[in-house]
Amino acid sequence: MTDTIISINHPESLLTLSDTEFQAILLEGVSRTFALTIPQLPSELYPAVANAYLLCRIVDTIEDEVSLSVQQKEFFCAAFIKIVRTGKEAAKFATELSPLLSAQTLPAEHSLIKLTPKVIEITQSFEAPQIEALAGCVEVMAKGMPIFQALDLRAGVKTMADMDEYCYYVAGCVGEMLAKLFCHYSPKINCHRQELLKLSISFGQGLQMTNILKDIWDDAGRGVCWLPQDIFTETGFNLADLSPETNNEKFRKGLKHLLSIAEGHLEGALRYTQLIPINETGIRNFCLWAIGMALLTLKKIKQNLDFNQSSQVKINRRSVKATILVTKLTGRSNYLLSLVFNFLSKELKTPTWHYQPISKT
Repeated sequence: MTDTIISINHPESLLTLSDTEFQAILLEGVSRTFALTIPQLPSELYPAVANAYLLCRIVDTIEDEVSLSVQQKEFFCAAFIKIVRTGKEAAKFATELSPLLSAQTLPAEHSLIKLTPKVIEITQSFEAPQIEALAGCVEVMAKGMPIFQALDLRAGVKTMADMDEYCYYVAGCVGEMLAKLFCHYSPKINCHRQELLKLSISFGQGLQMTNILKDIWDDAGRGVCWLPQDIFTETGFNLADLSPETNNEKFRKGLKHLLSIAEGHLEGALRYTQLIPINETGIRNFCLWAIGMALLTLKKIKQNLDFNQSSQVKINRRSVKATILVTKLTGRSNYLLSLVFNFLSKELKTPTWHYQPISKT
């Protein structure tokens, strides 16, 4: 934590560290969840995956910055795509973007933008297939997210298909990138490449939908809604009426439907993980911890459908520790993993929706 505070106040101090320490401290600053899960990966995979998350976070920072216009966001996103692919102009990018960031952007993200040249230097140290996987993910994200940023989202997106598309741009493409990196790392994993790529999009969507559902009221408080209108039209609720004061059974009915859909995507994420050889405990832990924490979050939402703050459905440290313990006990058995998942997810399922992998091919 001390190192993280130092990096926020004096980001240039990180430049004297090793690449591993540099990325670890930046990760701790921008995401404690990924700072916990990414180190579980094999040492051969950690650098690229840690770097990939930092690259994606740079795109997120651009898209979330309230002081930037739509045109400015498109400009910086397009520039960043080229930077990731070529390694050139990173210093100019950081110099131009950094002064435009507002106080609403986290201090750790300010540091990340200032340190973009070092992040890109690490990117360019990887093998060509790894760079292509990272660059492809950044390109999908940086081109797709502005499409939704330009919309009026006060009353949600129009359809479930639109929500699927948004989740692909912000998380499904990350799942694809991870699958490509895993396949590059291991010939045994590469044997399942096509199935992994198919399931990887659901892996990303399950995690992203969990975040959207957890953050409904935080988003509504700033006039943004990522929920699909058609799901709630069926229940008789108008998302234009959504506010943190909403207390409506028709809304909760639509919310339960979305919880079921998210659970189905996490089921796809479990299948994705079960394709990883059992001896690759680091990769399996990385996946299973994320799935477990998401599943417990969905359960907490289902048990508290009248929540009006994300803090009310955020899982505690005990739940995180329980996820890690259960993974240690069951992580090498696909059968036991399925049993535990089915037991924990039972209350989330509805008979009206069944999981189908999403395909972008």
